[in-house]
Amino acid sequence: MTFKQINDWCFYDHSSVNIGYIHKGSTGLLIDSGIDRSSVKKVLKELEKRQLPLTHLFITHAHADHYGGASYVQNAYDVHTSAPVLEESVLSNPSLEPVYLFNGVAPLNELRNKFLEGPPVRIDRVVDEGQVDFGHITAELFLLPGHSHHQLALKAGDILYAADSYFSLETLQKHRIPFLVDAGEAIHSLERLLAIPSAGTVPGHGSFETDPSETIRQNIVYHQRILDAVQSAVEAGGEVTHEELISILCTKWDVHAPALGQWLLYRTAVTAYAVTLKKAEVIQDRLVDHKWVFSAISR
Repeated sequence: MTFKQINDWCFYDHSSVNIGYIHKGSTGLLIDSGIDRSSVKKVLKELEKRQLPLTHLFITHAHADHYGGASYVQNAYDVHTSAPVLEESVLSNPSLEPVYLFNGVAPLNELRNKFLEGPPVRIDRVVDEGQVDFGHITAELFLLPGHSHHQLALKAGDILYAADSYFSLETLQKHRIPFLVDAGEAIHSLERLLAIPSAGTVPGHGSFETDPSETIRQNIVYHQRILDAVQSAVEAGGEVTHEELISILCTKWDVHAPALGQWLLYRTAVTAYAVTLKKAEVIQDRLVDHKWVFSAISR
């Protein structure tokens, strides 16, 4: 069974993308909704079988694998839907994701797929970090950006639904270079995660752990390895163009991205690592003959 009970009122559906659920009194809160209707339908069937209510939906961040099933939930149930500041804009206008991945250019049809653009979601309430009530459920929201611009994790009682603030080690190995928009913020969020007390944590991808601290530390190590690889590539090359750097990193990590959409995700991630090093004044950049070039900083 993929639908797992953590305690008296916290559950999660363990799948390629986890979906959380919390029940208290007449309130039922779904946390994320999977990539499409088929992924969330099995959760809805399980709730019906157990005669559990569904009154609220919270979306942790605006990536299609976490909200693709939301419109189906809204059509099937009278749910009050909440989402983070900024992320709400993409959820309401999902074409923004392929647009920003494609440098603002009107995206090609091949980029308008369920992996990059889910159906639009009606957002009833925009929320931010702090205490938030979902009917009878009182939760604490934590801002954990890096993977996304304004991702929020949710803690109810002593269980933390951490979204994509960290990944299982299997997920890191699968994707090779994890998607993020700010590597520095991602590491800061991981460090903050270590300080959030809980009796257990559900990641967006991976299994529930009563003590995820070692997995979180391994995430920090993994990000640092990629940062070190970016720095080494720049220092070894003298001057490395942006596209050369993407190729070097994808080759080093044995990344396979035959489709444009996949390559754009890796391009964004490698760029985020490079920009983090630039902000830390570890490398520098300039424009040379209309090319964006990175180089080492002489000490």
